[in-house]
Amino acid sequence: MFMSESGSTAVLEQILEPVTRAFSRDVAEALANAKASPSAQERISELAEKCNEGALSPAERAEYESYVNAIDLVSLLQVKARVWLAKHGAS
Repeated sequence: MFMSESGSTAVLEQILEPVTRAFSRDVAEALANAKASPSAQERISELAEKCNEGALSPAERAEYESYVNAIDLVSLLQVKARVWLAKHGAS
């Protein structure tokens, strides 16, 4: 049985809570402002286009899913960093 997306997010929230408690201003600001490299952004765009066209090979699908999972994790960390900064007075 597969976990729903909201269930996965809830699990990630629980697992990442200790990370949030360890934030410093520098770490939170770095996470909040983190962006993928231009080459990674370009590759994600290429894979997304091929996915929309139904033209991904199995290896490309696995690569694309890895990017999507990484983006989900980083996005959640960025939200947590922005909330931390809001609570602790962003500079």
